[in-house]
Amino acid sequence: MDTPLYSIIAPIFNELDNLPELYRRVKEAMDSLGNPWELILIDDGSTDGSTDVIRDLAHDDHRVRKVVFARNFGHQLAVTAGLDYSRGKAVVIIDSDLQDPPEVIPQLIEKWHDGYEIVYAIRAEREGESWFKLATASVFYRIIYRITDLDIPLDTGDFRLLDRKVVNVMTQMKERHRFLRGMSVWVGFRQTGVEYKRAARHAGETKYPLKKMVKFASDAITGYSFFPLQLATYLGFFSAGLSILAIPVVIITRLAGDQAFLGQATTLIAVLFLGGIQLISLGVLGEYIGRIYDEAKGRPLYIVREEPDDFQTEK
Repeated sequence: MDTPLYSIIAPIFNELDNLPELYRRVKEAMDSLGNPWELILIDDGSTDGSTDVIRDLAHDDHRVRKVVFARNFGHQLAVTAGLDYSRGKAVVIIDSDLQDPPEVIPQLIEKWHDGYEIVYAIRAEREGESWFKLATASVFYRIIYRITDLDIPLDTGDFRLLDRKVVNVMTQMKERHRFLRGMSVWVGFRQTGVEYKRAARHAGETKYPLKKMVKFASDAITGYSFFPLQLATYLGFFSAGLSILAIPVVIITRLAGDQAFLGQATTLIAVLFLGGIQLISLGVLGEYIGRIYDEAKGRPLYIVREEPDDFQTEK
């Protein structure tokens, strides 16, 4: 078997109805290039029969390589496993729901041949997504752009091409709470973008409901910014400054005989205000400390139940 020039990574979680079409369209796009390629399908704990389809595809086509997790570890760790098992000189990450068209891959490869080591796909249009999803995604990308030191391109996802040099660096980065599009920008190298029209999901339901979107945003912000910690400091200075300004006001009004500041109401309001700021600050600290605790345990990022059939012969 020829060593692949290109590796295509697709994380799979309950995508039974999408898998045959994903394989057909990837095969068609890659065969048109005339170079050796491989498709790495990472089964992230599927329960709908996707695992059996992945096994069948790997059996029928040696270019399809299966990686089956012992349980669900999440999208970002599934992509991480794909990077670990990839062998190509250029590695493409793509979603399995076909919102990222495989037909765009040759355009990414063309930019790679021009000398770029990271080629990200920019969503010029997005079909089949609610106004809420579009609005929150837009706000998320712009917040990340503002509060981090990373120049993360707006309106991009994980759909991108990475040169082998980039992949080798990223596989050495073992943090558990991963934000791969931030990691790929952090490593540097020459980067450019290719615009494309993002299609509606081919079949099935989204694997990123609101709860997972919030967690993903939290991982991105806490992984690449100290702004939440700085915000807690700013709130502390603000409350302290407010208290200092309030002291002469209270003294003057009491000396003037004003009844507005008599009793416990003012004290209770001040205590509740300061207590709220303290609890928010403790919550922010807890988020960072929790991530430190996860890293300190040193557990593996993921556990594989089934590796590619050719993996043992390569070791």
